[in-house]
Amino acid sequence: MPHPFQVTARCTTTRARTGRLSLVHGTVETPVFMPVGTLGTVKSLTPEDLTAAGAQIILGNTYHLYLRPGCDVIDRFSGLHRFMNWDGPILTDSGGFQVFSLARLTRITEAGASFQSHIDGSRHLLTPEKSIEIQISLDSDVIMCLDQCIAYPAERAAALAALEITTQWAGRCRKTWREQSGEKNALFGIVQGGMYDDLRRMSAEALTAMDFSGYALGGLSVGEPNQMMYDVAEAALPLLPGDRPKYIMGVGTPEDLVELTARGADMFDCVMPTRNARNGQLFTRRGTLNIANSRHRTDTAPVDSECACYTCRNYSRAYLRHLYQSRELLAYRLNTLHNLHYYLDLTARMRSAIAEGRFEAFRKRFYADREPGGAA
Repeated sequence: MPHPFQVTARCTTTRARTGRLSLVHGTVETPVFMPVGTLGTVKSLTPEDLTAAGAQIILGNTYHLYLRPGCDVIDRFSGLHRFMNWDGPILTDSGGFQVFSLARLTRITEAGASFQSHIDGSRHLLTPEKSIEIQISLDSDVIMCLDQCIAYPAERAAALAALEITTQWAGRCRKTWREQSGEKNALFGIVQGGMYDDLRRMSAEALTAMDFSGYALGGLSVGEPNQMMYDVAEAALPLLPGDRPKYIMGVGTPEDLVELTARGADMFDCVMPTRNARNGQLFTRRGTLNIANSRHRTDTAPVDSECACYTCRNYSRAYLRHLYQSRELLAYRLNTLHNLHYYLDLTARMRSAIAEGRFEAFRKRFYADREPGGAA
């Protein structure tokens, strides 16, 4: 397959590993966290901010960019990279989850996903072929197959039906990708099957037979208990080829990243660091800090004394609280800079720990640092 993934180090006591994924717009070292730039922007940050924070690859979304500004606009810039002034790799979600979570009057058939836009009520049909065509137009480095995401809990029959449609769509996505992109961009298949291990196995086997550039676990972090998510990943990740990157979509908390890396996952994305930043919740090595708490009103300390981000180097908790309480736009920017730096630094520290044969020690220290009584 194009864009080879090379495993560079392994933990001897867990399934954690480091790797190198070669893409058109650059090389990505894994495990990696991908900041979410749904509409062609990571909220409140510039591409230069992302580079300074250590971002290697960002995520955009097919559904949103197709509806607004539209492919005709982005085509004038020969893709999303020039349009948003980001020259690193981009992964685009297929739009399947947004059809599931945002669109109105959705109808799923073998043909595709028929839906009404959440923006203006216009009707659209997102077929597997169209999803791939849009992502090729965006010049995505990693293209995701269109899949059907289902809610939790879901009956077995519903999970099986979604799996079967996702599998059929994956074959059509692969055909369009080969014909129209010349396999220039990487294409990932998405394993579905709900919380049923045998259905996950069925999905993984069918997709593996199609030989994708990489594989993702979809349909997780949709309301299920954390331990259930970990158990599903524990069972499903080993079913995927060891020489391809393994991506868990839409996950998650810092603990999720550590635990799923230990189970063999390579790639993650989540809106949590950016969304929580806008809600005044800041991640630190000692736990999550609520900047609106009155105890920070006169606090001269940075958010995290162990953090080297721009926010922690230059601003106090008292000032950040003042900005947040005043609803100043700068609060969102500074909080987001910190939270993304935390996530990107966490994955960088995991890569170093795995490469140096001390991942288990890192994992124990991670939890010890986050014992109750740390941040507030």
